[in-house]
Formats: sequence, structure tokens, C-alpha cells
Amino acid sequence: MHQLVSEARELVEQELGDVWVEGEISNCRPASSGHLYFTLKDAEAQLPVVLFRRQALLLRFRPEDGLHVRVRGKVSVYEQRGQLQLVAETMEPVGAGSLQLAFEQLRDKLRAAGLFEQERKRPLPAFPRTVAIVTSPTGAVIRDFLNIVNRRHSGLSVVLVPVAVQGDAAAVEIEFAIRRINEDVAAMHADVIVLARGGGSLEDMTAFNSERVARAIAASRLPVVSAVGHETDFTIADFVADLRVPTPSAAAELITEAQHKIAESIAELGNRLVRATRFQLLQARQRYGRIAVARMEQRTVTGLHRHEQRLDDMSFRLESAIADMLRRRGKQTRELAAAVLRHDPRQQLSGARASLASSQTRIHHGLERRILAERHEIGSLETRLYRAASVQLANRKAAHIRIEGQLRSLSPLAVLQRGYALVLDESGAVIRSAGQLTAGQRVSTRLDDGSFSSQVEEIHSTNLKTKKKDKKKGT
Repeated sequence: MHQLVSEARELVEQELGDVWVEGEISNCRPASSGHLYFTLKDAEAQLPVVLFRRQALLLRFRPEDGLHVRVRGKVSVYEQRGQLQLVAETMEPVGAGSLQLAFEQLRDKLRAAGLFEQERKRPLPAFPRTVAIVTSPTGAVIRDFLNIVNRRHSGLSVVLVPVAVQGDAAAVEIEFAIRRINEDVAAMHADVIVLARGGGSLEDMTAFNSERVARAIAASRLPVVSAVGHETDFTIADFVADLRVPTPSAAAELITEAQHKIAESIAELGNRLVRATRFQLLQARQRYGRIAVARMEQRTVTGLHRHEQRLDDMSFRLESAIADMLRRRGKQTRELAAAVLRHDPRQQLSGARASLASSQTRIHHGLERRILAERHEIGSLETRLYRAASVQLANRKAAHIRIEGQLRSLSPLAVLQRGYALVLDESGAVIRSAGQLTAGQRVSTRLDDGSFSSQVEEIHSTNLKTKKKDKKKGT
């Protein structure tokens, strides 16, 4: 039976090969292994389908019962059951794109979880000191944002957190950036986060329609502004963020709006005050002029001059008071700007870099001094070792000369040089006594500069013991 089913599977796979099948999903069963099992059916037939884990992870939507899809795969036979099945490779919904379907499914899921509720959204700070913008470090978005901030509120600090805004890694980078800003608030001094990018297609906006970015925005302790560059379409990030603006430029204008309005109000009030002062001075001059004409006959020229002088004095005092008030306002504005700049991380970073450079210079000089000292000490050690080696070598040479002299004095050859001879028997043994000789024996005699052979004819002993014995025998 197994052979029959196996041959049937091979025949089916060879004949049918790669096919597209369209139908409705039913009996959808995700397995703990990550594989996905379901039945594809239409009005006339049904076909079991298996989508293995690796292919299932590539889907941009969540398969569910009742969804009309087109599936591409290979027809095969599941041998353990002898059942015809389709091993799917790819799958796409019919009637709606996979990205749009995934967007709608995630939107419904997060809405049910309460992430879109207006009650959880926080207002933006009216006078932020630092804005953290999460966007690409290249392109027009960051340049437009900085241009508007510098024009409308030059004292506002902007911290760029660079990320990829499209591609497979974009969602992970954006999620990490939002979390890092919240975890490092003390270092960045951020008051608000701006999530920004330019316009694009639905595929380009995939990162801003991901659940991990939405969860990161919802978990942020700082207010988040979604400034993705599209006017009509919304992303999941727009729904979850505390505020949605159509473009990054609009976000820059919105954040600096309160400060910009205050600056405009101060300028307008200053202009109104100057105009009102001038009008009051003009009216006063006119009143005093009329009084001077009406009472010219009753008052002397001196009195008129006195009033004119008083009027001029009051005019000077009023102008001085206005100037003082404007100076105080200007001083306050400069102090506020200086306070903001003191908290600018760029200045702190500059000071840290200067301190680091100074420390590196000190370390470099210290290492140079240490190296010079070590070199001097090594040179001194080399000199001492050289001297010690020279003395030891001289001592060894003297000892060698003494030993050679001793060996030379003990050598038999040195004795021969003094006129002595060495007598050897036929076997080469040294003859030390006359008692070792016999008449007619052949001997060899070794001299300093050669040797000769001879034959013993007579033996005369000079040994004292031998002489004594000979005397006793004679007796």
C-alpha cells in the first residue's frame, strides 16, 4: 500500500506541478510549530492546504475563515492519510491587497485594545525646550524641520535620532528609538517626540503601520507627534499618536506656535505702546500750545518756557521709562534664551570633547616621559651587563691560559723536550724498570723529535733494593 501511495504522489507532483488555486478559507488551524493548515473550498469542491512556517512568516495579512484568497503551490499527496493536498508557497487575498488587509486587521485590533481612545492622548507642552525627531538623517524632512524651527524659535533644541523610515529594518529601528528616548530623558532633555517622514505609497508606509511601532508610541511617557508626509491617508501611527499633523513642516510650526505667538504679541504690544506714547505727547503739546496762546497776555515768557521745559522733561522721562521697560524685557528674553542654551546638549558635548582632548594630551605626555625613563634605564642596564660580561670574559681567558700552562707543564711531550726518552716494549707498554727487560728483547725508544728501535744486549739495574739483594747473594 505504501508503494502505491508513494507512486501516486510522484505521479501527481510530476503531472500537476506548480498551480494557482482560488477559493474561500475554512477550517483554518494554526499549529504551535508555526505551520498553518486550512481548507480551500468553492461551491463545487474543497482542497486541504498546508502553509509551512517559513512561508507563513512572509504573509502580510492574517489568514482567517471566510477570507477569499488565491494560493500558489504544488499539488501533492499526504502519504500517511493517502490524502490529496496543496503545499502552498504564497497566498494573497482576492479583492483587497495584503497590505490593506493587514492595515485594517491591525487597526481593528488596536482600536479594540483602546489604543485609539482620545482619553489616553496627552497635550503637547506649550513651551518645549527640546524636541527629539525620529526620522532619516538624510533627505528634505530634517532640513525643512530645522529651517522652520530656526526661523520661528531659534532657542529650541532639536535632537535627531536617525532611523530607517522604510524597509524591513525600519519598524525595529523606530521602536528602539522611541524606547531609547523615553529611557534616556535625563540626557536628551526631550519634552516631545516627533515621528516624521516624507510621503510615499502604502508599501513605503509599512513601518508606520506595524504593531510594534504602535505599541511603542502607546507606551511612550513623552507626547508623540505623528508627522508622516501624506494629506489624505492615515497610518496606524497617526491613530495611536497624541497628535497627528499632515507634514513634518506642519509639526515644526505647531511646536513653535506658542513661542512664535508670544514673540509676535510682544512686538505688537511694543509698537502699540510707542504709537500711544507719541499720540499722548502730541495731544499734550497741543493742549499746552492752546493754553499758551490763551494766556499769553497773562503769563510771561519765562512762565511759558517753564511749562515747555516741564513738558520736555516729562517727555524725556516717559521715553526713558519706555526704553527701560524694553531693556528689561530684552534682558529677560536674553536670560531665558541663555538658560535654554545652557541646557543645550551640544554645548555639554563640546565641553566633554574638550575635556577628553585634554586628558588624551596629558596621557600622551605621561606615556612619552615614561617611555624615555624606561629607555634610559634599559640603556643603563645594557651598559652594566656589557661591563660585567667583559670582566667575566677576561677572567675566563686568564683561567684558560693558566689551565693551558698547567696542562703543557704536565704533558709527557714537555718532558721529552728536556732531553728525556720514553722506552716501549713490543706491545707498546711503557718500560718503567730494568726488571721488565730481558736480553735480546726488541724495544722502541720515543724521543722529542722522533723514535727508533733497538735490541737489549745487557741489563744494568740501578735500583737500591736490587743492589742490596745482589750484595747478599755475593756474601
